[in-house]
Amino acid sequence: MCEIYVKADPILYESRSRSLRIHGYVTKIRLENHFWDILAEIAASDGYTTTQLIAKLYDELHEYRGEIDNFASFLRVSCLRYLSLRKPALERPTLAIVNRPAA
Repeated sequence: MCEIYVKADPILYESRSRSLRIHGYVTKIRLENHFWDILAEIAASDGYTTTQLIAKLYDELHEYRGEIDNFASFLRVSCLRYLSLRKPALERPTLAIVNRPAA
């Protein structure tokens, strides 16, 4: 396994549900903590709260695609796209292999 992945803080991949109000309707979204952190970073960089950003993404996705089947997955992919666009390929970490004991 790659060391940069297996040594991740378990808090990052713990799931958390948040209730939000989008256009007067309360909905619950369940994401891993790391995705919530990334959404908060995106929102802050654009001058929004996390809830405002999510509502804006929902509106734009609905306008562009129509019906939304899996909004939580869309948010995860949006976070990954944000991260991949933020850093040039040369700045991405190389994969370090964790030594496993011989069987």
